Formats: sequence, C-alpha cells, structure tokens
Amino acid sequence: MADGKEDKTLTKEKMIKTVSCLGFANAEEDDPLYKEAYGVGKALAQAGYVVANGGGPGVMRATSEGAKSVGGKVIGVTFYPKDIALFEGRDKKNPIDEEIVTQNYLERTLTLLDVGQTYVIFKGGTGTISEFGMAWGLARLYFGHHKPLILYGKFWENIMAAFLSNMRMRPEEFQVYRVVNSPEEVVKSLELFEMMLQHDSHAFNPAEKAFEL
Repeated sequence: MADGKEDKTLTKEKMIKTVSCLGFANAEEDDPLYKEAYGVGKALAQAGYVVANGGGPGVMRATSEGAKSVGGKVIGVTFYPKDIALFEGRDKKNPIDEEIVTQNYLERTLTLLDVGQTYVIFKGGTGTISEFGMAWGLARLYFGHHKPLILYGKFWENIMAAFLSNMRMRPEEFQVYRVVNSPEEVVKSLELFEMMLQHDSHAFNPAEKAFEL
C-alpha cells in the first residue's frame, strides 16, 4: 500500500487445500451418483481445491474426471492386493496426477483421511461406511481441531437421525458435519469451514497431521 501499512484485506492462505472424496466404487457412468460425483470434482477444482480419492472406479473416477475437466489436480491413494478378491483396486481409467501407494486396505483408508483436510462422503456400501465411521470418529475425538465432513445427499439426514434415535451419541458428534445436496453447497460448506478456521486463531490447522498412521 502507498502508506507502507500492511493491507489486512488480503486473502489469507487457505487452510483447507485437499478434499478427500469417498463413495461407491461400482457406480457406472450413467448412474446419477456418478454424475453428481463428477460435478463435485469439477466444482472443487474450479474453487482451487486438490481432489483426493482411492484411485479406483465409480465415485472415485468420477471425482477425478470432474476435476481434470477443468485442469484440476488429483491425488490417488491406492494399494495393490494379492488376496482380496472383491476389492476394486486401481482403475487405470482414473486420471490421477499423483499416486500414493499403500501396503494394505487399512493404511489406504487412514492415508485418505490424512491427505484430505475435509471429506466429501457420497452414497456407498460397506467400504464407504467404514471410511465414514473412521472419519466421524476421528472428528469427535479431535473435536475443536477436527477435520469436518460433508455428507452428500439428503438421505444422510435420515441416517444421522437414526443414529441420534438409536445409538448413544454425544452432542459434539452432530457438530462436525454438514449435509449438502449440490456441488455448489459443497463449495459453500468449505468456505464456511475455512472462515471458521481463519476466525479461530487457536484452531487446528487441518493442513497438518491430525493423527499418526
């Protein structure tokens, strides 16, 4: 500035840089879920975020393709099993830019959660459920300096209501996520999370490691 004073209106560096996308591996290209994931990947890249996923097919490939359609960067966290017949593995059609190879399924899950500073969780099967459970549990354990979850799809409201009605839940467990229903809402949620992190000078920087593998 002309008077030599620091311009406090300058945009701070983002604390959320990479978003891990988790969801159904068997979604086909004509599946509405695939198209929704593609739209989210595209919106994330357009907003300047790096997309991370498991490097496989379905929702993983869809988010990659969406990000790459607008020149975004994609990280794939993979492992190459020798004895897991029903694991989808690496999809060569998934256009990742950087591959992180892990040794087993558990390490792959933890690395996906470690790489991302926020998670977008789509509809899926038991694999997605296990990833969601781990992400949600860690958010509760590290509450106040946690990595937030974005649950994609209105169906999540029924699922979370069922947990509240039937399980032994703590209040903070319902403060670590947002349910959204469009790519635009995903980006708005990330902007909200970013504002909260920037506002709290004592908040955990999600670019740092939240837990040890």
